[in-house]
Amino acid sequence: MIRKTALAFLLCAPLAAPALAQSASPASPAPVEKPASPELAACKSTAMIAITAREPEIKDIVIDEDGLTIATSETKVGDTPITRIIMGEAYLRTDRSDKPRRFLCLLGEKGKVLLTFFTQR
Repeated sequence: MIRKTALAFLLCAPLAAPALAQSASPASPAPVEKPASPELAACKSTAMIAITAREPEIKDIVIDEDGLTIATSETKVGDTPITRIIMGEAYLRTDRSDKPRRFLCLLGEKGKVLLTFFTQR
């Protein structure tokens, strides 16, 4: 089993090297993080407004898109329909060291953000 894994790695490594070499350039500026979906972008922008109102030192939210759970929903809270639920980990960039926080975003009709929530550290 270990031999097969090592062999697969050795065969695939030369194929990945040109892509890595093209994307890592010290002269180029850091890429701007752009969320993959409009729903996630809406959650992030709404969360930034709410968080910076309480904690102005926070300058950015980095959401781990690879670990997100995005679920469609047909439920209601009171009379308000919930159409999508996004959960995952997020990092709030500050001058201090940052730890991952759990992130929750509830969206309603027409992609309207109803709630964004971060766990405490």
